[in-house]
Amino acid sequence: MRPLVALLALPIASCALAQEAPRCASSIHELRQLAGDPAFPLRWEETSMDDGKPMRVSITEHNGALKLAFVKTGESLWAEGAGRICRSGATLEARLSKDQLRLGPAANWLVRMALADGAAFTLQRRTREQLHIATQGWSGRFVPATEE
Repeated sequence: MRPLVALLALPIASCALAQEAPRCASSIHELRQLAGDPAFPLRWEETSMDDGKPMRVSITEHNGALKLAFVKTGESLWAEGAGRICRSGATLEARLSKDQLRLGPAANWLVRMALADGAAFTLQRRTREQLHIATQGWSGRFVPATEE
């Protein structure tokens, strides 16, 4: 009788697993599931800059991947890359290999050296309205950006 009970429990277990949030996301829908927020903002503006030129971060879906673009206000592209965003404990993490990451003219030489072999960007919600983004040699606090 036990094998029969185990077989009957399999569909229930697989249904429960199907309802769990994904561990990695390659679409906006999956990212919002991963973040546990169906309205997770896709545009963020830096509040921790000391030069009066906030970094703007946008997350878009492109060719089956999530694209992160970092643009320094009043300057130009700082960095961009496409890949997947995965859950790592309480944080989300975008790992971009050297081939997936493109540094722009706004990236200074220190950033270029730090990110020469690729980067892991951690995205951690501090509150519903604040996101901390960090990578080797750089970090910032962000709030949802108003649409332009």
